[in-house]
Amino acid sequence: MRGAKDQALGRSRGGLTTKIHMLADTLGRPLRFIVTAGQVGDITQAPALLDGQSGDAVLADKAYDSHALRETIADMGAVAVIPSNRSRKVIIPHDELVYKHRNRIERCFNRMKHFRRFATRYDRRTIHFQGFLYLVAAMSWLQ
Repeated sequence: MRGAKDQALGRSRGGLTTKIHMLADTLGRPLRFIVTAGQVGDITQAPALLDGQSGDAVLADKAYDSHALRETIADMGAVAVIPSNRSRKVIIPHDELVYKHRNRIERCFNRMKHFRRFATRYDRRTIHFQGFLYLVAAMSWLQ
């Protein structure tokens, strides 16, 4: 019998949702995905996405602001370009000119949303949804 684990559905502010955690390259092309239930925090999946990767900088939004992740990025030999969360007592500066390039991953998600099956998540099982994710990612690499 299959349960909710196979579906990656969970409650968030908007109701039942699925969250797609994605790593993209400099050009905004998808490299890795992790599909979780909607209530799973972004920061929990970042180390798995970055495992084995290399680069000059890692760009992420405020949801990824943590000392542990910044340390992981430094161990990679990269610079963390992450704005500080407003709850942080000591603000850590970031390069705003480099951070402007973070929109590339947002544009990648928007291109993927043109596929109705991706945007609405018709697939009940996570494995089927992930399979379609990889197909869409391959199509974005071919463009």
